[in-house]
Amino acid sequence: MKATVRIVLSLAIAASLAMAAKSLAVKDLPAAVQKTVQEQTKGAEIKNIAKETEKGITQFEVETLVNGKHRDFNVDTRGGLIVVEEEVAIDSIPAAAKAAIQKKVGAGKLGLVETSTKGSTTLYEAAYTTKAGKKLAVLVKADGTETKD
Repeated sequence: MKATVRIVLSLAIAASLAMAAKSLAVKDLPAAVQKTVQEQTKGAEIKNIAKETEKGITQFEVETLVNGKHRDFNVDTRGGLIVVEEEVAIDSIPAAAKAAIQKKVGAGKLGLVETSTKGSTTLYEAAYTTKAGKKLAVLVKADGTETKD
């Protein structure tokens, strides 16, 4: 009896996790969110849409590709654009941000570089691998100041 209960509970938990990780389609989103997604994805290929809760705020993360580059954005339940993250070339960001990132990477290997825009604030994030093989990321302001958020 106890084994049966454990199996049923395990299956229920697995089903819940599978449903939580399920990718959504635009038609599954609230109308206001659909409108923002459609505006933001013109000329883009939608790779994935997921519902998540971050800092107590329910939002939809939309992962896209535009001209072969990653462009992801989050939309709140009322259709408000929260953040836009776009893959960019290191040479396209402000000189001070580029210098700070290159200094942090040092002898390591630079990976994906992205802009992260919230409202009128843009930050620059770079993934990198240290010389020892550890994968890290650095986030800087346009003036090169390192930040956490």
